[in-house]
Amino acid sequence: ISSCISAKEMWDRLEVTYEGTNQVKEAKISMLVHNYEMFTMNENEDIKSMFSRFTYIINALQVLDKTYSNSEMVRKFFRCLPKSWMPKVTTIEEAKNLNILPLEDLLGSLMTHEISM
Repeated sequence: ISSCISAKEMWDRLEVTYEGTNQVKEAKISMLVHNYEMFTMNENEDIKSMFSRFTYIINALQVLDKTYSNSEMVRKFFRCLPKSWMPKVTTIEEAKNLNILPLEDLLGSLMTHEISM
């Protein structure tokens, strides 16, 4: 860094050092998108653990400027749940506006349901 002449040159070096080149960034995005697309609830996993894994992926993607709408994330999360959860999913879909339903509120509803299962 000390050998850099301009602030832009310093910034570019720091960016490559901490984020990697564009090629590295694209590879990370590709891997994370794959993880997002293939995401499912693991056997014997509780809803909170599943939610933690899911938010890790979407947060990592957001850092790399790849984002999904709230509705896309909620619907994706629903699709990852086992069939035994479908009655609760239907209830939430009918009662809530998925475009604005915060993921944290969704987690709360699903945790409450999990306790009663």
